[in-house]
Amino acid sequence: MEFAIVFGGRSYEHEISIVSAIALKEKLKEATLIFLDPQGEFYLIPNTPKAKLFTTQEYKDFPKLTLKKGGFFKKGFFKDKKLPIDIVINLVHGAEGEDGELASLFEFYEISYIGPRIEASVISYNKLFTKLYAKELGIDVLEYQLIRKENITPIKFNYPIIIKPLHLGSSIGVSIVNEESELSYALDIAFEFDDEVLVEPFIAGIEEYNLAGAKGKNSFIFSKLEKVQKNQFLDFDKKYLDFSRKEIKEAPLNLEVKERFFETFKKIYDPLFKGAIIRVDFFFYQNKIYLNEINPVPGTLAAYLFEDVSTVINSVARAIPKRRKIPIEYRYIHSLGAKK
Repeated sequence: MEFAIVFGGRSYEHEISIVSAIALKEKLKEATLIFLDPQGEFYLIPNTPKAKLFTTQEYKDFPKLTLKKGGFFKKGFFKDKKLPIDIVINLVHGAEGEDGELASLFEFYEISYIGPRIEASVISYNKLFTKLYAKELGIDVLEYQLIRKENITPIKFNYPIIIKPLHLGSSIGVSIVNEESELSYALDIAFEFDDEVLVEPFIAGIEEYNLAGAKGKNSFIFSKLEKVQKNQFLDFDKKYLDFSRKEIKEAPLNLEVKERFFETFKKIYDPLFKGAIIRVDFFFYQNKIYLNEINPVPGTLAAYLFEDVSTVINSVARAIPKRRKIPIEYRYIHSLGAKK
């Protein structure tokens, strides 16, 4: 099966996507790389690139690609030539990759892809929608408050609190606020990235766990359950500048608690996230599991958590949801014409 990794995009997480793609390419050596640049153009990138290829814009020396029904096409002498790709892997973090834009393009052009579908993207990209989704499934979440830039309401929690931009991942714009005098500055930082923020109580000592997984043709595939090593919270550096770690230790939890994590993951994943490899970030506090965030396009597809991510990718590729074909027969229009 021939894979292509689409990465880049126009978001605050553009550079993270480049790092993810280079790291995943090491796992899928035969995969084709397709770069989505900040201007919205696709480029075919040969081999495993150096990061400076993008900072210097040298990528523009490589073939530009266009999307057409069934795949990506490269300009030929007589006609455009379709790239020999069976499955596209969405590795664009943040806007475009996780908000449903790329999913919409792939659906429209009938391109098979690994990644969140449109509805899954919309729900997981918005932290408020994620909370509502979890509550509908009967999964616990921390208390929260939505604050909008144009209407800043009083904080309803005791300090300390944590401030999160509503539509960003990678811990960008996130701050811990220990007292009221720090609030204005933290909101200013968050509002640089988003017009809406989510406020939660910050619970010192709360445990965090990461679990990645997907549903293959017949069953779920889970990664190791990782207990997050952090300072106060899982910041940007810990999330994305630590791809080189080789060995992830399984969380030291008893089997009954681990099974609860697996079952909670299944509730979140199925059926909304079919066709995607996701990572779910959990809180664990006083023997209760709380959903923190859903990462529908995790860094390197959470390759560092899996024993063999290529096996996971191939399994998910064989279980991609099929879009329902709707026959267009114009019966109504013909019936109207027959009556005249």
